[in-house]
Amino acid sequence: MNIIVNSIPTAARLNLVQEYYFSVKLKQIAEMRAQGFDVLNLGIGSPDLPPSAETITALSASAQNSRHHAYQSYVGVPALRQAFAEWYQTYFDVTLNPADEILPLLGSKEGIMHVAMSYLEPGTEALVPNPGYPTYRAASLLAGATVREYELSEERGWLPDLDALARQDLRRVRVMWVNYPHMPTGARATRAFFKELIAFGKAHNILIVNDNPYSFVLNETHLSLLSVPGAKEVALELNSLSKSHNMAGWRVGMLAGHRDIVANVLRFKSNMDSGMFLPVQEAAAQALSNPPDWYANLNVIYRERQQKVFDLLALLDCQFDKNQTGLFVWAKIPASYPTAYVLSDEILANAHVFLTPGGIFGSKGDAYLRVSLCSEVAVFEEAIRRIRTLKGIC
Repeated sequence: MNIIVNSIPTAARLNLVQEYYFSVKLKQIAEMRAQGFDVLNLGIGSPDLPPSAETITALSASAQNSRHHAYQSYVGVPALRQAFAEWYQTYFDVTLNPADEILPLLGSKEGIMHVAMSYLEPGTEALVPNPGYPTYRAASLLAGATVREYELSEERGWLPDLDALARQDLRRVRVMWVNYPHMPTGARATRAFFKELIAFGKAHNILIVNDNPYSFVLNETHLSLLSVPGAKEVALELNSLSKSHNMAGWRVGMLAGHRDIVANVLRFKSNMDSGMFLPVQEAAAQALSNPPDWYANLNVIYRERQQKVFDLLALLDCQFDKNQTGLFVWAKIPASYPTAYVLSDEILANAHVFLTPGGIFGSKGDAYLRVSLCSEVAVFEEAIRRIRTLKGIC
């Protein structure tokens, strides 16, 4: 019997989300390349540099052990949890009990979904930043919650106006997603702001979830929301080795917070996967012991690339903050363009260079572009050459 595929209805929740923007854009870029165009993709933040040599050696050595290919614990091996705890103590001055305050994840993106499914449901609301990482919105909607945006602006340093939020009816709000250092803007939070944020969460009985994967990239001040006294009572923090350790494809992240909150997330997570590959866990533990100069050397490379991106954006008459952190550069486009989508499409079509339009992160990003630092200097120089040619600059 033939089945007409389109007659099989999808779940209603799928109508709440669209295919991820970069998934769609990568298809377009692939089609252009198939047509013979050499497209330079400066949009996606996938580190092109390798993990430390010791990390790769640890992975290889562990994978040689025939007993290391079995199912693993849902909470990760003790060595990995201990390594995360020591990393947080060393760099964030945060004490975590590796036994029950740390939950290793298959990437922090997985953790966002697990938190949403553990704490959100129909009838609840989630506070989501605009601009912000699109997954916060998608996960909240898929969990059945209503999304309530809080707007961020350049004038406020891309920090939320907590006083304005406090004047709203927040009785249905269960979770507030925050992300500092911020993506896509590269803005930093301060300890004073984090103290206000924790007080806000306690006053309104809201779980504050800080997504913190960019704290090591072009940033010498490492700050965790959990460093605020009493934060564990009302906050979780997600972190990841994707950007800080060049391990995006390895899918290693973590969630930290009060043992009871972590246990609630584990109740959901343990029904979704069967643990992380042991050699990856052992290699991740090794990566977390990288010395300070490893991070410093990585930032030397990113600093050189960042300067090239500044040069590129200056050619486009964009405005940007040279003190921003993270794996990207966020820049305001000229007023002559209605949105960054128009400028991005123009550059892609005529110079074959892809730059991310800020509108994919929310309406407050419509007037901005985001450029990734995940390419060699020579690639940025070629992009600069093409844009100079496009603009008729000798």
